[in-house]
Amino acid sequence: MATEQSFVAGQEVFREGDPGDGIYVVKSGLVEISGQLGTDRRQVFSQVAAGGIFGEMAVIEQLPRSAFAVVVQSATVYFLPRERMVELIERTPALALSFMRLVSHRLRDFNQHHLREVVQAERLAVVGQFARSIVHDLKNPLNIISLTAEVYGRPEVTPQARATAQVRIQKQVERINDLISDLLQFTQAGQRCVREPTNYATFIEQLVGELRPELESKSLRLELSNLPPPVTVDLDAKRLRRLFVNLAGNAVEAIHGDGVLTLRFHQEEREVITDLADNGPGIPPENRDHIFEPFFTTKGVGSGTGLGLDTCRRIVEERHRGSISFDSGPDGTVFHVWLPFDNTAR
Repeated sequence: MATEQSFVAGQEVFREGDPGDGIYVVKSGLVEISGQLGTDRRQVFSQVAAGGIFGEMAVIEQLPRSAFAVVVQSATVYFLPRERMVELIERTPALALSFMRLVSHRLRDFNQHHLREVVQAERLAVVGQFARSIVHDLKNPLNIISLTAEVYGRPEVTPQARATAQVRIQKQVERINDLISDLLQFTQAGQRCVREPTNYATFIEQLVGELRPELESKSLRLELSNLPPPVTVDLDAKRLRRLFVNLAGNAVEAIHGDGVLTLRFHQEEREVITDLADNGPGIPPENRDHIFEPFFTTKGVGSGTGLGLDTCRRIVEERHRGSISFDSGPDGTVFHVWLPFDNTAR
């Protein structure tokens, strides 16, 4: 029932859209199976060597070919017409089972290949977005530093103007440092975290002492509605401090003027919960499902990496085995940070 056919390298055995009139068995050589992507690119799915079968979907589907078969190395193949193959399969259960296994194996290989392609494409997309974010976010403060330094160096500039320029440069350096800190937190995911038993009340007292002057300089008042519990929590003080700095920074940007950031504390059997409540306008409903996604930002190009809240999530969940959530409305936003006493409890 088979006819023998020969092909030279580069020759097509069949094209996408051709009639599905039978299957091929490779006697010798190598055949490549590919699909069309766009107008000028093909994606290779598999290569079939001697003893392999291709074009098998034509036996179970009365549809045109869904791929290209191109000879890579000069090949000789056997062609088996669809009608004769269907007759054999209907008469021979063992052949039907073997054919089913072949199709299943081919689909499994294709799925794994497709999954690898998707993962690689997603990785490249993230790298590209990551690079664009770095370029845009660093470009603005560097330009400001460059222009301000030029003004600072002019001999006719007054001492007051020099002092103003110096403050402006320092603020841009701090902005770059914050951006780099977020990037480092993002790229260090999965690295070992060193936590130490720490009195949570002492940690909060030191944190408030650092944050309050900075927030007051930006017209944001920091208040404590109650004292933090003096429980011992295993924590990475440097990274947890970064979390509170990020959340406080978001409050400053949300309020745009005089406002209040209130810290509230609750203690449960195995957890301490810290609420950070601001009296800003709240997070728009359309953004609430995305705020913890990396690179998501509503600040516009050059105004942030979009990694601040993703960094907060990683610090709490991955570094401290806790959780973070929020409630938001027209009267403000409250972030809830849950930290376990016993980190093995989660």
